[in-house]
Amino acid sequence: MKKKHMAAIAVITAITTLYIFNASWRISPAEPELRLLSHRGVHQTYHRQGLTDTTCTAARIDLPTHHFIENTIPSMQAAFAAGADVVELDVHPTTDGYFAVMHDWTLDCRTDGTGETRSHNLTYLKSLNLGHGYTADGGKTYPLHGQGIGLMPSLDEVFARFPDKQFLINFKSRESREGDMLAEFVARHPQWRSAVWGVYGGDEPTWRAAELLGDDLAAFSRASVKTCLKQYVALGWSGYMPAACKNTMVMVPIDIAPWLWGWPHLLVKRFQDAGSEVALLGPMLDQTVGAPGIDTLEHLALVPEEFSGYLWTDKIEVIGPAVRELQK
Repeated sequence: MKKKHMAAIAVITAITTLYIFNASWRISPAEPELRLLSHRGVHQTYHRQGLTDTTCTAARIDLPTHHFIENTIPSMQAAFAAGADVVELDVHPTTDGYFAVMHDWTLDCRTDGTGETRSHNLTYLKSLNLGHGYTADGGKTYPLHGQGIGLMPSLDEVFARFPDKQFLINFKSRESREGDMLAEFVARHPQWRSAVWGVYGGDEPTWRAAELLGDDLAAFSRASVKTCLKQYVALGWSGYMPAACKNTMVMVPIDIAPWLWGWPHLLVKRFQDAGSEVALLGPMLDQTVGAPGIDTLEHLALVPEEFSGYLWTDKIEVIGPAVRELQK
């Protein structure tokens, strides 16, 4: 009985020590700096039921409350006006050497064009109607038809329009040449280097761009985030920070975050000490493809007070004003 008693005390002591070492209340949170990352600018959102990687999301949009179209200069301007610190955009190389700002791999879903986006030159892409395929009622009406003609910008046009703003660039392929293209683009326009806040997407172009553009670039991929979180769950209790979690951006679903060692303030400090930032997503559970953003006031209420990091949102027009009100 004495041995069992001693073993129980040892277990309780170990659990208590583990809890205290990873308790967020052990540190005082730094001056909070809540920043907003607007996914695709102000855009048409869509329901996620049954969503797959090949779903045409333009054909399932929510009933429109505005007429902004993703990845266009008006949508980015509206996002910054709503409070975005960083706007995420998607790029494809064109056949004539530009980066076209467009999400989809093909043009067939949301435009009146056809074929792979990267199989065309910029002149053709800029002639398309970006609002062609949007419908909220199964094709009975197309509320944005005719409103997106000529609105597909090049990356040059975006940076020229917003020279003092910051962007997260999403590579849609796994071609490392896109990392080289971005580095060459910045070399030609060094005044725009600060606009390239971060890169993500396919491993090859992402890590090539990070190699060429420097350590101050936020760079991550889906694989790197998964590796970081898995290793942190396994080892973070000891205070050890895995290499995959250093000098990167860590995307954390809001419903997963409370299960991570040190959440919230100690966790954020550990990542920031490792040169990384934490960005909160919406709830991941029950989602078929990834997690949504912090898109509702209910999601926003789950963000801890004095959280210092980024909120990823598909509804900057909702979350931006709400955050400003909270910060008054």
